[in-house]
Amino acid sequence: MDSLLNILKGAAPALATAVGGPLGGMAVKAIADKLGVPASVSEVTKALESNPELALKLKEIDTKAFEVEQQNVTDRWKADMSSDSWLSKNIRPMTLVAILGAYFVFAMMSAFNISVNESYVKLLGEWGQLIMLAYFGGRTAEKIMGGKK
Repeated sequence: MDSLLNILKGAAPALATAVGGPLGGMAVKAIADKLGVPASVSEVTKALESNPELALKLKEIDTKAFEVEQQNVTDRWKADMSSDSWLSKNIRPMTLVAILGAYFVFAMMSAFNISVNESYVKLLGEWGQLIMLAYFGGRTAEKIMGGKK
């Protein structure tokens, strides 16, 4: 399994994540179907090791999956913005402000020597990174992909 993950990490990182995740068996089966080999980790690994061009095929699949994912996010955000609901239009900025506000409060508490559980600060930091990446990075990816078309 480790050798398959190493091959996939270089060629198709999203597929590597899927194979290493809880639905890994389904991901291996999908990859095997695309490559035309039996659906087992050892067969997929052998096929990729013996024919590096198959790794390029997986890279194309990975890229297409990313484009589809980004298009789905764009469509969802467009649907939110066309809605009549104030909340659906503002949920992402409100979430970002709430997470950053809580992070700031914990930082100030720490500055005044008030004990703060480090795991909460770490969790808020990770959420903040995720939200900022989706909010700002997603829009950047949309512009890049739109420019290539």
